[in-house]
Amino acid sequence: MVRTAFITGINGQDGSYLAELLLDKGYYVYGIVRRSSNINTHRLNNIYNNPNLKFYYGDMTDASCLQKYLLEIVNKHSDIEQFEIYNLAGQSHVKVSFDIPEYTCQVNAIGTLNLLECLKYLPLEKEVIRFYQAGTSEMYGHLNERVALNEKTPFNPVSPYAISKHTAFQFVKMYREAYDYFACNGILFNHESSRRGETFVTRKVVIGVNNIINKKQDFIELGNINSIRDWGHAKDYVYGMWLMLQAKCPDDYVLGSGETYSVKEFVELVFKINGMPITWKGDGEKTVALDNEGNVRVRINPKYYRPLEVPFLKADYTKASTILKWEPKYSLLKLVEEMIEEEKLR
Repeated sequence: MVRTAFITGINGQDGSYLAELLLDKGYYVYGIVRRSSNINTHRLNNIYNNPNLKFYYGDMTDASCLQKYLLEIVNKHSDIEQFEIYNLAGQSHVKVSFDIPEYTCQVNAIGTLNLLECLKYLPLEKEVIRFYQAGTSEMYGHLNERVALNEKTPFNPVSPYAISKHTAFQFVKMYREAYDYFACNGILFNHESSRRGETFVTRKVVIGVNNIINKKQDFIELGNINSIRDWGHAKDYVYGMWLMLQAKCPDDYVLGSGETYSVKEFVELVFKINGMPITWKGDGEKTVALDNEGNVRVRINPKYYRPLEVPFLKADYTKASTILKWEPKYSLLKLVEEMIEEEKLR
């Protein structure tokens, strides 16, 4: 009997860490990668030649390719004990979602629906199939109170990205209740690593400070530095995804650290670890960060503002801790130190 997994977005931050985890556990791992004119499988370099790994080119908006690949995998393994499907693909940049709202919804919401529909046509017993959907803390949106958020907190999405993810969340819940599928939503708070996309603020800051140290650029431009977030390491969170699909019953879970820091504090920490403390001056769009010699190292650029901001996100992961026995292992300091060290090796 074998365990097999299918990961959409396998070449992303979460997909690559999840693939490594599952291969270490003896799974056969399959995934889809969106075709690009540039090589976009570099995050899989560590496992690229593993004989138990195979990826296909595909797209979440093409239901026929999803169904074809899933059927091919099932037909290849006649003794599947558990078939785990992790839907991690998506247009995941919040700011960009305001520029391409239709595409964001097609990939994130309709793409999830396409994948869920494919489950109906797999020649497997329902109890063999387990489905994970990558949700996001952005679904909570702009709330009036600054409290820790859990599975009972109402959603109030305020971006095309968050709305598309909320729609996908509801699709998963509906398929679980209507068709009795083992389908789980992970409501994941911000999770980072050196594999994070370069346009996301944490990675952008780590790269920018490294470039400043090496005299490749003079300063970093950022948007809203007052947003408060709950940050963790992607390695911890993909382990949580796996635990959700090993549980006795399907359910939805919040994963987060329970600790919050502003973007401003994150920036200060990255500069400090690199041996370049900064001091903030000014207000609003005129805010700058200066090094000890008075050089401007951070500027605010309004082009990075979102039309609607989510000012505060903090996780209450009590349910995951109690039922799944999941706990984050990385502190923010440990996460940032790792990101900085790995950036220096590039």
